[in-house]
Amino acid sequence: MDTSPSLRGLQAFEAAARTGSFAEAARELSVSPAAVSQLIRTLEDHVGRTLFQRLNRRIVLTEAGREILPRLATAFEELRNASRELGGHETRASLVVSVPPSMLAGWLSTRIGTFLAVHGAIDVSLRGEADPVPFERERIDIRLSYGRFHYREHETREIAVDSVYPLCSPDFLRRHGPFAMPEDVLKVPLIHTDWGPAAAAYPTWWSWSEAQGLNASRQLRHGLTVDSSRAALDLAESGLGIALIQGIYAAEPVIHGRLVPAIQRPLPLGQPYCLTVPDQSARKPAVVWFQDWFVKECRSAMGTLAIDP
Repeated sequence: MDTSPSLRGLQAFEAAARTGSFAEAARELSVSPAAVSQLIRTLEDHVGRTLFQRLNRRIVLTEAGREILPRLATAFEELRNASRELGGHETRASLVVSVPPSMLAGWLSTRIGTFLAVHGAIDVSLRGEADPVPFERERIDIRLSYGRFHYREHETREIAVDSVYPLCSPDFLRRHGPFAMPEDVLKVPLIHTDWGPAAAAYPTWWSWSEAQGLNASRQLRHGLTVDSSRAALDLAESGLGIALIQGIYAAEPVIHGRLVPAIQRPLPLGQPYCLTVPDQSARKPAVVWFQDWFVKECRSAMGTLAIDP
């Protein structure tokens, strides 16, 4: 007698885990949500493990569910590809890349063309979003995050530790500079970046001042405050103040003369940039190619302004 789980039950589990919803899985499989729920309960009874926690109208994968999902996701993706090939449809490589919003606008969007020029016809979806991201539901293949603690359940590696640099426009430096000493910087308009209470700690002008041995007030807030690194960079380019900008974002505007160091006093970031790739994506050729290219691009940009702090 065949004691293996039913293929339909496994399919229902994979679809629900990927979409994060019994209702979405039901639409995909052309059955009712109740049928999906029953298929998954039967599967759980068969394997003797709880695969989902049911929280009101939400479902959350258990540790057992997260353990089995990568292999099932890979298997069903292969089946879908095989079905498309049998139907005479061309199968193109695809890639879903998730990065912080500031990295997508004006950084990755201007560089991705060099990757595609080398690797040809790949369907790439670029997503700019904050942590945490829904890997299974959105089929995300690769995620760049600031900080090492976001995705313990997936393979994550540190790629580099960046620094922030006090930067301003050449015109601002002419009007307000030069800045011979760190305390001179604190006397002019500053641009502050506040990522919000849920984000990893980002260097503030107070922490920069403390690193320079200054006794500045924690309430050091004169100037403009924004909630993204990209916005801070834009304001600095517009001549509205000095901003603490990550080296990864500052490389291109400094090379082209739109920004200059107000003073050579960088401050290392407290966390590394990390790359997370779920198990079901790790063996995809497009993911391997993109990882290699992306890490080189990130490290190259970070190294452009690097000096001893």
